[in-house]
Amino acid sequence: MKTIENVSRRSFLKRVGASSSALVLGVQLPSLGMLPKALAATNKSVFAPNVYVQVTEDNKVQVICHRSEMGQGIRTSIPMIVADEIEAEWQQIEVIQGLGDAKYGSQNTDGSRSIRDFYQPLREAGASARMMLEQAAAKVWKVSPTKVQAMNGKVYLAKSNKSLSYGELVPIAINQEIPEKSALVLKKKSQFKFIGKKDIPLVDGKDIAAGTTVFGFDVELPNMRYAVIARPPVLGASVKSLNAEKANGIAGVVDVIQLDALEEPAAFKPLGGVAVIATNTWAAMKGREALEIEWSESEHDVYNSPAYKEALKESCITANNVLRKKGDVEAALKAATKSHTADYFVPSLIHVPMEPPAATAHFHDGIMDIWACTQTPQSSQGTVAAITGLKPENVNVNVTLLGGGFGRKSKPDFVVEAAVLSKQLEVPVKVCWTREDEVKNGYYQAVSYQRMSAGFNNEDKVTAWHHQVTQPPISATFAKGSDIIGGESNLGLIDTPFDIANIQASVGKIKAHTRIGWLRSVNNINHAFAASSFADELAHEAKADSKDFLLSLIGQDRKIDLSKENASYGNYGETIEEYPIDTARHKACVEKVAAMSKWGQTLPAGHALGIAVHRSFCSYVACVVEVSTNKAGKVRLENIWMAADCGTVVNPERAVSQMEGAAIFGISLTYFGEITAENGAIVQGNFDDYPVARMSDVPPIHVEIIENDQPPGGVGEPGVPPIAPAICNAIFKATGERYRELPLKKYGII
Repeated sequence: MKTIENVSRRSFLKRVGASSSALVLGVQLPSLGMLPKALAATNKSVFAPNVYVQVTEDNKVQVICHRSEMGQGIRTSIPMIVADEIEAEWQQIEVIQGLGDAKYGSQNTDGSRSIRDFYQPLREAGASARMMLEQAAAKVWKVSPTKVQAMNGKVYLAKSNKSLSYGELVPIAINQEIPEKSALVLKKKSQFKFIGKKDIPLVDGKDIAAGTTVFGFDVELPNMRYAVIARPPVLGASVKSLNAEKANGIAGVVDVIQLDALEEPAAFKPLGGVAVIATNTWAAMKGREALEIEWSESEHDVYNSPAYKEALKESCITANNVLRKKGDVEAALKAATKSHTADYFVPSLIHVPMEPPAATAHFHDGIMDIWACTQTPQSSQGTVAAITGLKPENVNVNVTLLGGGFGRKSKPDFVVEAAVLSKQLEVPVKVCWTREDEVKNGYYQAVSYQRMSAGFNNEDKVTAWHHQVTQPPISATFAKGSDIIGGESNLGLIDTPFDIANIQASVGKIKAHTRIGWLRSVNNINHAFAASSFADELAHEAKADSKDFLLSLIGQDRKIDLSKENASYGNYGETIEEYPIDTARHKACVEKVAAMSKWGQTLPAGHALGIAVHRSFCSYVACVVEVSTNKAGKVRLENIWMAADCGTVVNPERAVSQMEGAAIFGISLTYFGEITAENGAIVQGNFDDYPVARMSDVPPIHVEIIENDQPPGGVGEPGVPPIAPAICNAIFKATGERYRELPLKKYGII
């Protein structure tokens, strides 16, 4: 049994700066629109992040990590930036996990943006602290600051053997003026000790390996109760009748509580249903099994996957909402010497992190203390406050480690459930989601139908590219009735990098019947699968080498400004000037991965390579997959090569591991991922019918990070999109069979 210290708001403030014995820097970070428009519109958080750095008298450099750690290594990467500029020894660094608090601005750890958004401000924070410590030392020695230098956790006096530790300088440094931004002197790249270096140990690595860290499910509090909830099988259904007699008779069950029915839009609200409260998890689960519930009808009872697919197709092929228009696609297709059309389908997907959602809430004295494996502590705070009637400042959200997130834990419905129950019962309550709960009642990646059309001239050059898409929008989760994608089109649809004279992106309408949410890489998965597979089809039509044809499609080195092509492009919240769509970087990744995989070499019989490249979250990733086939028609992955240009990389080992994880995530969705519905209810329930890739499915993965001085791009998500098309392109080369629908398990080839 593990315990967590009940860190009150008052004691937290003491930690981060109320003490007079610490040098505290409050660093104002820029407000950024970091999501595509449609996604940003669903997030009401204020974007004004703050990060606090402090040096203590016992010579520690403390960095408050206001982001959530879910395996990406952010609790290590953020301190690396600060440690470099403040000139600390790594042993001095201490990471403090930030509570959910508006003073940090957005804490939503998604969108592959933690480093992208905070790299420069954190450097400035570290440099400010270093310069203030140097000023303090100069005062002690009564010399000019130019005569002292901070290095390895101490400040040295030139031409002497004198030095002072950072801790010794704190009482004086705290009274120094914070340097103006224009006066800050940042390190040169050649001077970095941590940024861009390998072999920096994970802050939590040993503790995670030893099992001493605290995840959401590990939280234990005195007198705590455990809740397992029977949620409606169909979105929008409610309890029509309830018989809890058998459940109440189970040893350990202490209460059965009917929750308020959901009123759509679902947003981050609980789904309703019946909560079984018990003294242990097992009793709560058995109690739930014993409930006799009759559910009401729902307007979503009509949701059946086969019919929905047909509706998607009908909407897609007649899609007339144009989001990007360059040239005249219709005329170009009519004038083409030959044309090619293909339809693609990606089913609905679900996150299935190894640790399902879990949250513990303790309501006492008008205060709600919460511990949760959440990616979004402030949304948790705000939603809990709105539903319980508490003031946001009376809701404290402590972030535990996350056993994976993939976007699921950026939706705090499970946190709200715990808070509602604790407020009603006035005891600590932990809400435990099972795997089945997550699969049957989660937020789903949108099912997508896409039609691709292209035309050639008589030189086999592509002259027209039309990409049509219909999928239920994420905005439907937040605005009932929303039926057309908006910001999702920024994710690999309208930002096609190909140098084609006539390009058009069109979308159709469809009603959502589940909660639609963002999943690792979001709609880049669907769009890259169709676009990169279709590019390979066109290479085959042109009888060209796939890699050479891909490079020819990308065309000359240039930076694309979509605003000049009648498209509104969010660019992941970044300016197009700082983060342009740079086709030279696309091509460099293609050339690099081709070299890594020895593209063009003679392979053993039955082996073949497939290639794809995609830009997402302001990073570029090219992938080559080698497959082999056997006499039984089974396909095996032999190798995956990935070349990633993520701009400036703070933690190369984490960047490589994120690419490796993305490849495995991509294999899972390519091979197995499929959520279906029958009469509104999700059919799948656990890893038996929603498998993920096992070790035997994963080949050697070879990753190279392309080094450059470009601004940091995303790392966590950009590796996913090119995996599925690269696999399918390789299979086509090996077998002649083109698979345009996922997952591949349905074809019996894996």
